[in-house]
Amino acid sequence: MKILFIGGTGLISSECALLAAAKGHDVYLLNRGNRPALPGTQSIIGDITKPDDVRRAIANHHFDCVANFIAYGPDDVQRDIYLFHGRTDQYILISTCATYQKPPTSYLMTEGTPQANPFWPYAQLKIQCEHVALTAYREKQFPLTIVRPSLTYGDSRIPAAYHNSAHSWTTAWRMLNNKPVIVHGDGTSLWQITHAADFAKGFVGLAGNPLTLGHAFHITTDEVLCWDQILIALANALGVKPNLIHIPADLIAKFDPVKAQGLHGDKIHSLVYDNTKLKTFVPGFQATIPFHEGIKRTVAWFKADPARQTIDDAFNATADKIIAAYQRAFA
Repeated sequence: MKILFIGGTGLISSECALLAAAKGHDVYLLNRGNRPALPGTQSIIGDITKPDDVRRAIANHHFDCVANFIAYGPDDVQRDIYLFHGRTDQYILISTCATYQKPPTSYLMTEGTPQANPFWPYAQLKIQCEHVALTAYREKQFPLTIVRPSLTYGDSRIPAAYHNSAHSWTTAWRMLNNKPVIVHGDGTSLWQITHAADFAKGFVGLAGNPLTLGHAFHITTDEVLCWDQILIALANALGVKPNLIHIPADLIAKFDPVKAQGLHGDKIHSLVYDNTKLKTFVPGFQATIPFHEGIKRTVAWFKADPARQTIDDAFNATADKIIAAYQRAFA
């Protein structure tokens, strides 16, 4: 299989590209040439925001699969339809499980769950991306497959509900310094956190499969944890006792309305993703990295190089303000 990754060096996409290459596929990464190619892959130099340049760069290529991990708005998808219609047998749009109905009417999420999220612009734009792509599939036979990740972590990202994912060591730093770590609600809402290497197994299984065209799939682990369990596992990996403080999401929103969008629009709800459809199309798929093991690998990656341990001081200041406001209610 000849597969092109757009955004192939991110947390999730790099694991997918590496696994595809390891399985013997012909893997290309579209990039601007600022980073070295991943092992076993080739680069096509081009800037996806300059479609005419990309069209020239891919002029002599036809792909079995093109996957875009960085389509964040409908214009991105329209551009991809222009670029790749007739040049690929499959286009995989990476969407998000956050598109599913919020507030949910059921804890159980399937690919048939309605899509509506009035709380989070990120999810709203992804819904628009899917709409544009599905319209092209229905009207122009654009060879679409939709893939929806939920919260995914790996070596370079410590997962949490309320944090800064770009500086995710901040949560670990707070634990190591015995500072309170905010957990939304009472910490008992349910979630599935998927290691990127497990996500890649499902993705590579869907790539190149013509039976997936017109379908949407989410890819998650089957392990269900509550948020307290998730953060306690992180603390255990760090070798410290967690100092968790449970704070209503509405109070968090008063101080940090932007990050609260991802709480009200996603993580405050108890959600369980049913992977039956994925396993029907990818027989044998199984996520095999339990969170308590995966988070140890993540912590080890950060500890291996102190330069990776970046801290978001502004986030820390906001978190401290939220905690102080909450504690005043009990003074």
